[in-house]
Amino acid sequence: MSLGLSAAVRTRACFFALLLAGAPGLAAWAQQQATPAAKPKIIVLATGGTIAGQASNRAAIGYDAGKVSGSDLVAAVPGLGELASVSAEQISSIGSQDMNDKVWFDLARRIGAIAANHEADGVVITHGTDTMEETAFFLQSVLHTDMPVVMAGSMRPSTAVSADGPANLYEAVEVAASPQARGRGVLVVLNDRIHGARGVEKGNTTSVQTFQSPNGGPVGYVDPSSVRFMMPAASAEPGQPLALPQAPPLPRVDIVYAHAGMDAALIEDAVKGGAKGLVLAGVGDGNGSQAAIDAMAKAAQSGVLVVRASRVGSGFVNRNVEVNDDKLGFVTALDLNPQKARVLAQLLIANGITDAARAQQAFVATW
Repeated sequence: MSLGLSAAVRTRACFFALLLAGAPGLAAWAQQQATPAAKPKIIVLATGGTIAGQASNRAAIGYDAGKVSGSDLVAAVPGLGELASVSAEQISSIGSQDMNDKVWFDLARRIGAIAANHEADGVVITHGTDTMEETAFFLQSVLHTDMPVVMAGSMRPSTAVSADGPANLYEAVEVAASPQARGRGVLVVLNDRIHGARGVEKGNTTSVQTFQSPNGGPVGYVDPSSVRFMMPAASAEPGQPLALPQAPPLPRVDIVYAHAGMDAALIEDAVKGGAKGLVLAGVGDGNGSQAAIDAMAKAAQSGVLVVRASRVGSGFVNRNVEVNDDKLGFVTALDLNPQKARVLAQLLIANGITDAARAQQAFVATW
């Protein structure tokens, strides 16, 4: 918070300065004060998810995702119209466990059109939490705009006694309407925290504080009266987003989960099944059994893009520690978890980047 004169003192000082300048200046100032500032325009793109869920009789906490429309979600949030002029569009009505390439492409194209045509000051996407981090990272990787794009969801359905969706949607609109949010990439807002697309992960099955950024922490905090970012926005566009391919689906990239006693079968089956890329959710620093490493090396030699990630949940997968990545032709995921590494590998392959050295450069980028 900056120090200095209070708003009231500054207003009085401005008033007396204009009074000394004469009636014309005073009249212009008075007219400016009387004219309310136009509200920011925010478009909500609804995809479904728990935030749009309705209770089910399967269990005490059972629900069906994606049953409430985006328009109804917006209408149910008290005070939202005081923040911004908000409209809603329905992109899909699914649980995020069913999120797919088509919805990703629809979102990317609609956001691109909104930005290009100056239709809004920001976009909010309502989305289920299960794959929200993947959608956020996909959009971060292909969008070419500094317009705020904010994702929101909930851990409890709209019909729950203590539904968290309305507060999350309110704060997501608040962030999207804030000039401070420009140029920060795709953001995720839940439970008073603002997370960046690259670092955010879902970390708990049911807690409302499920999202965390284990390697860097939240990029900011929000409550109904304030938006606070922990650092300035980048002064220049961060990195070079990849081109959105012409049409879905994205190339097939499989994630293989490492475990004790692992053999080569899953890796060999993925390659036989047509996988163009493989991500190892490895133990520790992205490692695997010797049989798995040998099978991955063989896949890399055949032109498959192979990425070593980690199942651990935090930390970096570094190059050439226990595995000779340079010799075997592997890419390391660095701080990206396996699911985000898969998204980036898909986009790289779709953009014709299959060489391990060039692909590694993309994993280093901070966009």
